[in-house]
Amino acid sequence: MENYIHNIPTKIYFGKGQISHLPEVLEPFGKKVLLTYGGGSIKKIGLYDTVMTLLNENGFTVTECDGIEPNPRIQSVEKGAKLCRENDIDVVLAVGGGSVIDCSKAICVGACYDGDLWEMVKTARPGRKALPLVDVLTLSATGSEYDGGGVISNLATNEKIGAVFCFPAVSICDPTYTFSVSRYQTAAGSFDIMSHIMEGYFSRTDDSDLSDFYAEAVLKTVIKNLPVALAEPDNYSARANLMAASTIGCSKIPEYGKLYTGWPCHALEHELSGFYDITHGTGLAILTPRWMRYVLAKDPTVTARFARFARNVWGLQGEDDAVLALQGIEALEAFIATLDLPSTLTEVGIDETHFEEMAVHADLGGRLSRSYSPLMKEDAVAILKNCL
Repeated sequence: MENYIHNIPTKIYFGKGQISHLPEVLEPFGKKVLLTYGGGSIKKIGLYDTVMTLLNENGFTVTECDGIEPNPRIQSVEKGAKLCRENDIDVVLAVGGGSVIDCSKAICVGACYDGDLWEMVKTARPGRKALPLVDVLTLSATGSEYDGGGVISNLATNEKIGAVFCFPAVSICDPTYTFSVSRYQTAAGSFDIMSHIMEGYFSRTDDSDLSDFYAEAVLKTVIKNLPVALAEPDNYSARANLMAASTIGCSKIPEYGKLYTGWPCHALEHELSGFYDITHGTGLAILTPRWMRYVLAKDPTVTARFARFARNVWGLQGEDDAVLALQGIEALEAFIATLDLPSTLTEVGIDETHFEEMAVHADLGGRLSRSYSPLMKEDAVAILKNCL
């Protein structure tokens, strides 16, 4: 088990009606609020009205920054940071899913940054000066409500960069706000949760028991509750369990004491959505089984870990690790097939035109070559081609 240092400075208010705490949460930071949100779904479910009533009744001044994209773009960061400076904003309030929260983290840093904001994204590091951030979560997916990271896209350069900006000071997580999330977004978001776990679970560290048991429990939580949420969108228990899984999934808690894994599927998916702006969880659902099959065939040293995945996550039994390892991947593929997500890159309009370029960029800093099963450029291209 490896040494680790971890600090999560985010306070979580979890459950029904926790929005009532919003005024007291914001008060210590000041009265001037930048409200950030996406395409308007928060208005359809009445959450916008609830938030505005609470803010207006308690003397807050609100400036709005709407229209944040599903893969948030640098232009939205620039817009939000400009509004913060022009209106002397005290605190940013993000109401939405991971994309809104990611963008808002970059806005918080960007409002205090003197220079080009895309350069800020590319050189982001922990500890930079930032405005405080509070969020109200509406989608179980990215875990952005409980980590410091964010992913920002620049369509002009076909880049999608994940970086550390700042942690939310407070996250309000009410599962009822996810009742209206579509089947597609529920499925894609939930696979993102699973991917966050699997990226760290497939690691060369075999003696970090707490991390492995955490990871397996989160995966089983999603496997159990996602079908229920898809069949019964307003099932509180299912939605609450998915939201709890989302929050823990990207918190790094399930990776305590583990060697860095490179998160190869995320590295490759960021390339796909950087070029084609596809849904993140969908890209991961297409990539992950192909990555698994590829590394299992290429690298026999991963067999035992994949066999454990089959036994402890899917409940499969058998003495032959090689057989079990493959059966575990097949079980994941069968589960994905029930979600009605696209199963190939061809289905989402992607061909191999940019695969070589994607493979090079995904390995910047040697990320892929340092992953669980080291990948070279030709390996990354082969995995992408297997997804067509």
